[in-house]
Amino acid sequence: MKAGGRSPAREGVSEVAANGAREGHAAAWGTTTVVGAAVPRVDGWERVTGTAVYPLDLQLPGMLYAAVLRCPHAHARVQRIDTSRAEGMPGVRAVLTGASPGADVPWFPQRGKGPLSKLFDPHCRYAGEEVAAVAATTVFQAREALAAIAVEYEVLPFVAEMEQALLPGAPSIHEGGNRQNETLRYQRGDVAKGFSEADAVVELSFQTACEIHTPMEVHGSVARWEGDTLTVWDTTQGVFAVRDALASALGLPLANVRVICPYMGGGFGSKLGLNKHTVIAALLARATARPVKLFLSREETFLCVGNRPPTRLTIKAGAKKDGTLVALEMKALGTGGAYPYLPTSGYLVADLYTCPNVAVEQDNVFINAGPGRPFRAPGYPPCSWALEQTIDALAEKLGMDPVELRLKNVPVVSQQRGGVPYTSTGLADCLRRGAEAFSWQAARGRARGKGHLRRGVGVAAGMWGYDGEPRATAFVSLFADGSAILNTGASDIGTGTKTVLAQVVAEELGIAPESVRIEHADTGTTQYAPASGGSQTVVANAPAVRAAAQEVRRELLEMAAAELGRPQTELRLAGGAVVTPEGTVHPFGSLKALVARQPLVGVGRRHPHPEGKAALPFVAQFAEVEVNTRTGEVRVLRMLGAQDSGRVMNQLTFENQVFGGIVMGVGFALTEARVVDRQTGTVVNANWHDYKIPTMKDCPPELTCLPVDPQDRECNTVGAKGLGEPATIPTAAAIANAVYHAVGIRVTTTPASPVQMAALLERHRQEG
Repeated sequence: MKAGGRSPAREGVSEVAANGAREGHAAAWGTTTVVGAAVPRVDGWERVTGTAVYPLDLQLPGMLYAAVLRCPHAHARVQRIDTSRAEGMPGVRAVLTGASPGADVPWFPQRGKGPLSKLFDPHCRYAGEEVAAVAATTVFQAREALAAIAVEYEVLPFVAEMEQALLPGAPSIHEGGNRQNETLRYQRGDVAKGFSEADAVVELSFQTACEIHTPMEVHGSVARWEGDTLTVWDTTQGVFAVRDALASALGLPLANVRVICPYMGGGFGSKLGLNKHTVIAALLARATARPVKLFLSREETFLCVGNRPPTRLTIKAGAKKDGTLVALEMKALGTGGAYPYLPTSGYLVADLYTCPNVAVEQDNVFINAGPGRPFRAPGYPPCSWALEQTIDALAEKLGMDPVELRLKNVPVVSQQRGGVPYTSTGLADCLRRGAEAFSWQAARGRARGKGHLRRGVGVAAGMWGYDGEPRATAFVSLFADGSAILNTGASDIGTGTKTVLAQVVAEELGIAPESVRIEHADTGTTQYAPASGGSQTVVANAPAVRAAAQEVRRELLEMAAAELGRPQTELRLAGGAVVTPEGTVHPFGSLKALVARQPLVGVGRRHPHPEGKAALPFVAQFAEVEVNTRTGEVRVLRMLGAQDSGRVMNQLTFENQVFGGIVMGVGFALTEARVVDRQTGTVVNANWHDYKIPTMKDCPPELTCLPVDPQDRECNTVGAKGLGEPATIPTAAAIANAVYHAVGIRVTTTPASPVQMAALLERHRQEG
């Protein structure tokens, strides 16, 4: 793995506005010293040595362990539950069902329509839905007690395929039928007229399989009551979101619920909201008056805590001879399983390329399957899989280079948002610089190989359409010895958030990042931050942290100027000291006013988004693959990600995000698919053995990260845009386009496994 076009740490001193730091309305940085450097993670030692305490590691005095009984049927009604035998088993302290006091909790609310289910709903709509729970002295006793609970089910007809859900006479999953909502439509221009004026038109249909998040850390919670106050240690990407939803579910004041998550081992969107197991743990803890730990098994995480739902997409594209797009049309069918979920599958079609005539239609249906949940760019990778292959097919029909066709249609305004301009658009640079660094022309012109091993290269572009929540608060406290405390509610979900935010404080105060201690992700002691998801963590929190640090900086310089008899404009902060133009160094501890007042405390809030502008990231990725025409195996030899995510806040974490996103995209393209038994409606590969996430052997041997910084001074006060989502959006499509270049076969269904590829290759041979 390597970083192409590595940006060195920017030399010089931060440009800081004198006023408005509290609200975050500061001048954008010019050059920086700490921000942008390859700073190791501030909590790296704790993570690699095992001293970091994750919720799963937590041990509390008198703690009980819980387990959940789940419905084994794809669709059923609970007729009767007998818990008497389980209640008398050794170690069992409580058994919880829908009839238990306080357990009648509504679930899956729809806006304006009320809840669709309950915490323990007698109408079970997928295999894995919660039926009962047990708390016992050990986790083994709890699981043994589950087997002693007698449940009588009325097994109902089920529907496991989206197309079947809309057929007349299909089993109804909810009252009113299986259509989740009316057809969602977006349109601009006249699509029919656009296609009539096109010189080339292509239309292709695609399918993407259901993908499971399966993070390394399983989902779970530890709940403890102290009087009427509830504390929960939760595996979550957003402690404040869980607090709010948990307080609502239990009817508690927000002030009486505290949610903590000091470390988290991956979520990818599956840990963004409140899960049923958290409420169950809280109810069992209240019933037993003891702390309760409830963590799911690996197999359970495949069933009930979310997935990237399957999709069916048809895309039609038309262009003039010179490559100008004149019409785009997409029709999609999606599902969130048994409960509501609306991925934004059509955003790329509407906004990635300049096109005057666009129509998007999306239908969503209920099926008897586990619930959909945001999964690293929800809706975008499936749409990219379809759109970017269609763009390549259009380029072939026009006789154009795929990169050139994309460059012909790079947008400068957000058409989806009514034509507002972007604060910056680095897509063209991503394509040009990426193609150059990848040696696109030379690789594309090379022979595809002879014999059974064929090579090809592909490209795909992308963007992320969410610019983050414009709301976050941070505290920064500076002590006379040059150390500082950063207080922020942001969760570090493994992306290095704490390190980046420490760099922001260090940049403004002239101290080392390791001098910054971080208090984070605790609703009882830290300030509000949005959930870490949607590529918004740095975008939302770094401006608030910078504003807080600037307030401290301003007060510190005022103190120093008064004591030294120098104008503030002559002084700078470096190395934990105030430095004069002559180079005289005055350590913070030598300032009498600071020693008397310490700590200096600054409060910073995230500023609003730029009015009338869209601040969004762009990406282009390039892939080279080798296809074994005998076995159908596809090997990804190398990939390059050219990322316009604004300023590189930390070179190491930036590269790690890109490499991780690419590897995740490899899984989406080649190996990952939830398999549901059509006879029973149950998931048959709910484990790491049968569900094929990529291993090191599946990763491209050569990975290159190419940051493309458009020097955005308007997006926010730190100049950074989202990275986590765009790093994975176009990966699978680039691989699919490379496969087509290698063997002339358009792979329209994920994953491109050896089984599917072998069948496609054989059909291709038979068709000549």
